[in-house]
Amino acid sequence: MLPQEFLERMENMLWEEYPAFLKSYDIARYQALRLNPQKGDDASFLNRMVFSLERVPWAEHGYYYTAQDTPGKHPYHEAGVYYIQEPSAMAPAALLMEEAAEDGVEHRVLDLCAAPGGKSTQIASYMKGKGILICNEIHPARAKILSENVERMGIRNAIVTNETPQKLAEHFPVYFDRILVDAPCSGEGMFRKNEEAREEWSPENVALCAKRQDEILDCAAEMLMPGGTMVYSTCTFAPDENEGSMERFLERHPEFSLQKLSPANGMTAGMLEGTIRLYPHHLNGEGHFLAMLRKEGEVVYP
Repeated sequence: MLPQEFLERMENMLWEEYPAFLKSYDIARYQALRLNPQKGDDASFLNRMVFSLERVPWAEHGYYYTAQDTPGKHPYHEAGVYYIQEPSAMAPAALLMEEAAEDGVEHRVLDLCAAPGGKSTQIASYMKGKGILICNEIHPARAKILSENVERMGIRNAIVTNETPQKLAEHFPVYFDRILVDAPCSGEGMFRKNEEAREEWSPENVALCAKRQDEILDCAAEMLMPGGTMVYSTCTFAPDENEGSMERFLERHPEFSLQKLSPANGMTAGMLEGTIRLYPHHLNGEGHFLAMLRKEGEVVYP
């Protein structure tokens, strides 16, 4: 069921690891939820009363749940006690915000491609109601879902916008000290859980996504303060959309530098030094790519 050209490329990328990668598609995907600290983070209570939870190692408040659990049907879900989120998808926001969680600064944060809201609500959990979080989504229907999730999780310092990155950049030049660009991509990392992503895949779509990512990143660069931090992430394995996007961006923006990330908890080094890849045959989650960029200069808070 997987596209042949995709398989050929993955075999060339992974070599001796390719059989293990292929075998991962026969394993049921892992499911997780993330507790909302604004409404309580007592996992032991949920374990005793409702679910069987096990920690996601790279995300504070993240927990795997079992196939027997049905957290989406529980009143706690509607009450915003937790957000159901794919475990690997918890890594980008954690990378962006962990070092900022306890510094006492009221951060200005942008989640540029935010729907349906998993990463936005995770960012908010680190901000603890302080500062301002702009959650943007270009598609109106998805922006509505984003808004509903922000409201359900009780986030009071967030604004949901429905704009193009270009329009947003006009209104927020050099405004944010942290930006997450979880870019629209070809979705190869989600093939195990998303049949639609498999059906829509093509080399032409990969190239189209890479071009769109370049445009989005250029807008994000305009909105980041000197000294600010930007995390770029995708849920694809395609080098053109991952390491390639970073190499092209750095060529266009010499004022940025790639921060050297050290893989841990089953993550592996990317093909560009300092980047990280998440593979389903190495950890309990789907495919992701992570990179962290810093803009030269020093952040000056108002």
